[in-house]
Amino acid sequence: MRRALKSLVIGLAVVLGLFLLMQAIPYGRTHSNPPTISEPKWDSPRTRELAVRACFDCHSNHTKWPWYADVAPFSWVVQYDVENARSVVNYSEWNRHYPLAVYSGQTVRDEMMPPDKYKIAHPEANLTPQEAIDLQRGLDATMGPETQRP
Repeated sequence: MRRALKSLVIGLAVVLGLFLLMQAIPYGRTHSNPPTISEPKWDSPRTRELAVRACFDCHSNHTKWPWYADVAPFSWVVQYDVENARSVVNYSEWNRHYPLAVYSGQTVRDEMMPPDKYKIAHPEANLTPQEAIDLQRGLDATMGPETQRP
């Protein structure tokens, strides 16, 4: 019994040591929110409202960084997800060309966006079935091929 307790204490100390060591890695704590340069010409205020709820934390420069975005390894995941999302579509830098923007409505329709891990941490992003339909249609109207520029 004493040996098992000693092994447990050593194991916990190793895990704690690794956790503390991870905090020294600087990636994942930049939390930049550059200014908005331009937004799409939304087809309606409702589409923008739903996009703010379900998309803007990752796909804009208006990210609300949660407390766990300061704690590795969660900070690494959050930072990576936001950087990747902004590179695909950034609603705050609409002066750039985003070839995949045209598929925004489709990703909502296919339930790929917002991702499940995001919805778990952000219940406000859980859209009702009607809200999801409204967002899909609004994104299709806003991001459709005929509205894409540069």
